[in-house]
Amino acid sequence: MQLAHIELSNLSISPLNMRHTRKAPDVSDMLPSVRSRGILQPLLVRPGDQPGAFGVVAGGRRYFAAKLVEAERGSFPPVPCGILDDGDDADAVEASLIENLHRRDPDEMQQYETFSRLILKEGKSPEDVAVVFGLTKRQVEQRMALGNLLPKIRDAYRADRIDVDTIRHLTMATKRQQQDWLKAFENEDENTPYGDDVKHWLLCRARHNSHYAEHVIMPTGL
Repeated sequence: MQLAHIELSNLSISPLNMRHTRKAPDVSDMLPSVRSRGILQPLLVRPGDQPGAFGVVAGGRRYFAAKLVEAERGSFPPVPCGILDDGDDADAVEASLIENLHRRDPDEMQQYETFSRLILKEGKSPEDVAVVFGLTKRQVEQRMALGNLLPKIRDAYRADRIDVDTIRHLTMATKRQQQDWLKAFENEDENTPYGDDVKHWLLCRARHNSHYAEHVIMPTGL
């Protein structure tokens, strides 16, 4: 890794940053410090697609705070950065999530999206991811199970319309059960189960289906 001071105009949030697709974060807590002292802790960046351009992998809040000060004053001094080697995508994704885990817990969907990139695209095992982020293999597998959810359910969680306990239980549901739950949810049915009630709802449906199967008369003479 190389250390360098880079002009703010040559920096942007990298697609590898865990919060790339989200709106600019609240930086009010660090803004006074950035105004008076600038950026002291280096941002972690990697080379961009254009010569001289770099994507911020970790340190996004410091970057946004610097942008606000630049807008106030019309300029901002070059920012200290640690430059990752080009192509170190796995290291970049890890760095982004590690920083956010230490700063402010990301939601489970953000963890799923990051873990899936490491496991499915970078070839890391759940055990590797667990060691890096201080989690158990089971916790990593629970995050990865969110990939079994229907896209509309994941979108509803991202929009804060569904709580984390609800989606955890829905990961145990079949696609048909998820569709039935989603239909009730979208129709604003008062009987839509949430939280631990989803678990009870799934158990009741499983018992009902089992009871029905035991009483089905199979055709003969086939």
